[in-house]
Amino acid sequence: MKKAVLKNLEIILASSYGLAIKTQNYHWNVVGANFKSLHEMFGAQYEELSDAIDELAERTRALEGKVEASFENFAKLSKVKSGDKDFKADAMLKDLTSSHEAIVKLLHEGIKVAQKEADEATADMFIGRIESHEKAAWMLRSSISN
Repeated sequence: MKKAVLKNLEIILASSYGLAIKTQNYHWNVVGANFKSLHEMFGAQYEELSDAIDELAERTRALEGKVEASFENFAKLSKVKSGDKDFKADAMLKDLTSSHEAIVKLLHEGIKVAQKEADEATADMFIGRIESHEKAAWMLRSSISN
């Protein structure tokens, strides 16, 4: 069992779950002139996160770890803070952007740990997740009003 890799997986999973909930919160509560496009983008992003969360959990199991899937555990470990349903659209966009960037940082750290433990499969998965989070952050940043 690769304890350091599993610890990173646990934090990344919890943070991804936190981001998924925040994204869904904003999907439900966004208002304004760009409602339709933001509602659809947020919906697509939380659906992508849902698939990623499952992949992270399955990788944990493949490494013979267990997944403690509870709101309490995820809240304790997540590096992503909860969203605010009353944010204006631009504040939602900025908040989601910074959350994606925080997860990218966690993934870079996770790659180093995985490679140190010769776990190229997890490192590769983390690399793929970086691409997804960077794309999401770019789309969010590009939607912020000037």
